[in-house]
Amino acid sequence: GPALRSVIEINPAARREAAQRDAERRAGRIRGPLHGMPILLKDNIGATPMHNTAGSLALKTFRPRRDAFLVQRLREAGAVILGKTNLSEWANFRSTGSTSGWSALGGQTRNPYALDRNPCGSSSGSAVAVAANLAVAAIGTETDGSIVCPAAVTGIVGLKPTVGLVSRDGIIPISFSQDTAGPMARSVADAALLLAAMAGRDESDPATATMPGRAVYDYGARLRPDALHGARIGVLRNALAERAEIKPLLDQAVAAMRAAGATVIDTALPSEDGWEKDEQTVLLYEFKNGLNRYFQQWRTPVASLGALIAFNDAHASQELHLFGQELLLQAEQAGSLNDPI
Repeated sequence: GPALRSVIEINPAARREAAQRDAERRAGRIRGPLHGMPILLKDNIGATPMHNTAGSLALKTFRPRRDAFLVQRLREAGAVILGKTNLSEWANFRSTGSTSGWSALGGQTRNPYALDRNPCGSSSGSAVAVAANLAVAAIGTETDGSIVCPAAVTGIVGLKPTVGLVSRDGIIPISFSQDTAGPMARSVADAALLLAAMAGRDESDPATATMPGRAVYDYGARLRPDALHGARIGVLRNALAERAEIKPLLDQAVAAMRAAGATVIDTALPSEDGWEKDEQTVLLYEFKNGLNRYFQQWRTPVASLGALIAFNDAHASQELHLFGQELLLQAEQAGSLNDPI
């Protein structure tokens, strides 16, 4: 537990919430399969009465005045919000030299299977807490790899839903084009239950506009032994099999998918260089716009990206002693979303 540094805050109301769910169950009211289940949230997802910090000292005292939309959905489904998990500070959008799973508030999250190994990020604490059985499941967020990477290195299931399935309301943003929250659990079935509870249209997030209201999606009903039959799955061997020890494991996974009825297509990317540069440009512009809007909407202790940069400089011994904030600086130099690039 404490050696892993995966949990950054415990919900002081968790016992009361659990007692309420127990009382409902005794009275014959069961909200659904998540009823009474303890769930952890990455500490960039707002949930009362806890703080929402992105791991930064600049938001140490910030408490959102209401739950994020997805948290409202989880609570309506009967989940008990157990607490908040540590993360790569600012969801790993502070420095190109950052350490996965480190934040000034939470310290260094450690891989539960080998304390000296990388837990990956940025949803490090969510993955580690689930792998260590500290909660039934957790919610992470992902812009690019922040759910699936820590899930992979801790041996759990992590899913990045299609943008627009799950509302981003109340989540500290990086990119409105790529951000989403997603489930992290010890089984595909549990992840499906979480996604069913979280998904739905939210008027405050235009990306969810095509979702049909607050309908419940039974993703678990699609979990069949023959679900891969007829599926076409591409395998990027040039990206996955560069190391000799990985190739046999990749071959085993491909064979298992083929045995399950999938058609596996070996393919390759010509180059990722241009894509990465273009993506980074988009993220810098959208981060500045989105973060400033979040600060203003939620009345946080720092009012702008520029104020955050100044705070880090003023608290450099705590915030900047391991790595810098060049991504924040680059984002601050970016123009508005309406400026030509």
